[in-house]
Amino acid sequence: MKTVKTVSEAREAVQTMRQEAGKIGFVPTMGYLHEGHLSLVRKSMEECGGTVVSIFVNPMQFGPSEDYARYPRDAARDADLLGKAGVDLLFMPAVEEMYEKKFFTSVEVSELSRRFEGSLRPGHFKGVCTVVCKLFNIVSPDRAYFGWKDAQQLLIIKKMARDLNIPVEIISCPTSREDDGLAISSRNIYIPADRRRDAAALYKGLSKVRDLIEQQGVRNTSVLEEEGKKTIRKYQGIELQYFEIVDPEDLSPVKEINGKVLVLGAVRIDGVRLIDNMLVG
Repeated sequence: MKTVKTVSEAREAVQTMRQEAGKIGFVPTMGYLHEGHLSLVRKSMEECGGTVVSIFVNPMQFGPSEDYARYPRDAARDADLLGKAGVDLLFMPAVEEMYEKKFFTSVEVSELSRRFEGSLRPGHFKGVCTVVCKLFNIVSPDRAYFGWKDAQQLLIIKKMARDLNIPVEIISCPTSREDDGLAISSRNIYIPADRRRDAAALYKGLSKVRDLIEQQGVRNTSVLEEEGKKTIRKYQGIELQYFEIVDPEDLSPVKEINGKVLVLGAVRIDGVRLIDNMLVG
């Protein structure tokens, strides 16, 4: 595996790789890799001749009171995991490489960014879109791989690529989960051991809604959302931030189940925010 740290090195390495490997797959990450990331890497390697992974903790997508400084980092461990997985190229730029001193440009998908994570984390998706757009321009991949765990982010990135005519196919992959259903996340290390059982509350709420739809045929979303919330509230010390059933294409509210829907939510437990979702129907 080759590791590069500058934009010019990355572009040169990808150009060489494309000549040898043909189709290029790309997995953008913020590092501290886990099974979710590695599942995306394996998917890229199955489908593409060459695979590029980026590791960049993007300051632009963190708010002033968020955890940018303490976000988990372990570059040596990440590089070892990717090397053993067979990744071709690792791009690990510094902040100064991605954002020059007088950086004034941003990218925003306005409509899809207004609700849910966008309302709770102002500016978050502007930072995500800006850095992902830059990475697409640097790597020029044929395919880019994202997980469904960050469903709103996935839909926003798909829309950005479509609206800006970025020639990349966005591939969505299933959420990787722990044995109890908790969605795997780099931030899970912050959950206190004695609260670990309660951390599965959101997954249990989503599962309740899925079962009511698929096994009992409940169609009224108000009833479904209330039942999901009641399940979550059975767990101790859970702050429910949102829980809603929406259209999986544009995140608009759904009143009656008539096809596939996205059930998504966010909770906070001991200061740790957890997000999750399920495609149902």
